[in-house]
Amino acid sequence: MSAANIRSEDVAYSSGETEMRGYLAWDDSIEGSRPGILVVHEWWGLNDFARRRADALAALGYTAMAVDMYGGGQTADNPDQAGALMNAVIEDMETGRARFKAALDTLQGHATVNAGQIGAIGYCFGGGVVLHMARVGMDLGVVVSFHGSLPLAITPGVDQMAARVVAYNGEADPFVPAEDIAQFQEEMASAGAHCDFIQLPGAEHAFTNPEATAKGEKYGIPLKYDELADQVSWGHMQMVFREVFGA
Repeated sequence: MSAANIRSEDVAYSSGETEMRGYLAWDDSIEGSRPGILVVHEWWGLNDFARRRADALAALGYTAMAVDMYGGGQTADNPDQAGALMNAVIEDMETGRARFKAALDTLQGHATVNAGQIGAIGYCFGGGVVLHMARVGMDLGVVVSFHGSLPLAITPGVDQMAARVVAYNGEADPFVPAEDIAQFQEEMASAGAHCDFIQLPGAEHAFTNPEATAKGEKYGIPLKYDELADQVSWGHMQMVFREVFGA
């Protein structure tokens, strides 16, 4: 597929009285409908990294929508701002679920999307968000978490999870203690989820983001890009998508 065929646009939608600002990407050369994938950002907000992942999914033949979980397209310039924005959502997940559902409805309504074939991927905070949405029974066929916040999946939810779940975790990630992993796996088992938890040897937090190492060094936090872990997890995700969506 040629990048020249990829169309993208900023999209405004609303959740309650809050204006949300997402980003849509799709391959205009493909005829007919196709699966749609939501992309949920890191704690930094909907930035260029999330947009690039949406573009990459479009190049694979999906219609992708990078989601705004903060409202108004807010992004953070430093960890203090990022933490404040993220924690405001985590402390009010009722609003978080409404914002995710608004994005889901927007994606399902796009002319290129098969509304019955929707997945979601997320990074760090966003990884936790997609796991949470699967746990509470959102209309998702598959969710994929990259170095995600596993405790967000520990929540009251449906008796039987329908979404296929994959979580990629850096084995050397200091933000994910063993007890979080154990509790997450117990939660998925209790909900009857088809869940793959994949440890990536030597990988640290934010291993998918090429900008992570520089940000980690700038702010003195343990973030590090890992090209191999990024490629392996992205490649495995594609195999899971082909299995779930049949194409």
